[in-house]
Amino acid sequence: MEDDFTDEEKEGFYKAIYSRRDVRSHFISKPIEDEKLSKILHAAHHAPSVGFSQPWNFILIKDQKTKKKIKESFEEEKKRSSQIVEEPKKSKYLSFKLEGILESPVNLCVTYDPSKFGPFVIGRSSIPEAGIYSVCCAIQNLWLSARAEGIGLGWVSILSNEILKQTLGLPEHVVPIAYLCLGYVNEFADKPDLETAGWLQRLNLKDVVYYEKWEERENSDWKEIQSMIQSKFD
Repeated sequence: MEDDFTDEEKEGFYKAIYSRRDVRSHFISKPIEDEKLSKILHAAHHAPSVGFSQPWNFILIKDQKTKKKIKESFEEEKKRSSQIVEEPKKSKYLSFKLEGILESPVNLCVTYDPSKFGPFVIGRSSIPEAGIYSVCCAIQNLWLSARAEGIGLGWVSILSNEILKQTLGLPEHVVPIAYLCLGYVNEFADKPDLETAGWLQRLNLKDVVYYEKWEERENSDWKEIQSMIQSKFD
């Protein structure tokens, strides 16, 4: 089965990838329909996982008291992390809007439970981190399906994991991987916010692709793909 996606289906898939944004603002008050939220969670749950371990859980949050506690943790961590940044970047960093915890109608914590299915999981004994990577695959599925449904999503990583665990009542062995803000938005930005703000620019693909070995940028066995990648930037 070489090609079971129509051109239209392929176009929609790539549109979701290229127009996905980490949303920190632009949230509106319109609630997310349960049907759409269910579809997004189903997409996340169909992510690949090491040894089919499905080590994720999804905690849905809309209680304002809980969200305020998480927002307080964000403010504390943002202030703390700013101490390692020198001016003028420090002031710029502090001016950024980096979360939508209170504005978004739904918050979602995605966790990693290494105890699922016992101590042995196929493929995890050599690379234990593969369990966490699996959860990240679920998050990416969730993110892309949210974008396809017209729902914005922002990943808040400026948080204390200990505060998250206490606030959400997580068992000691369960690790919070992502705290996400979901909601309808009035627009999806053309570019990532940090790129627009001049904080960082997207790297060229040609600068992150190596051939056969680390930092080998040219190889005759890969000449055609090298040319295709290079031509995008000439």
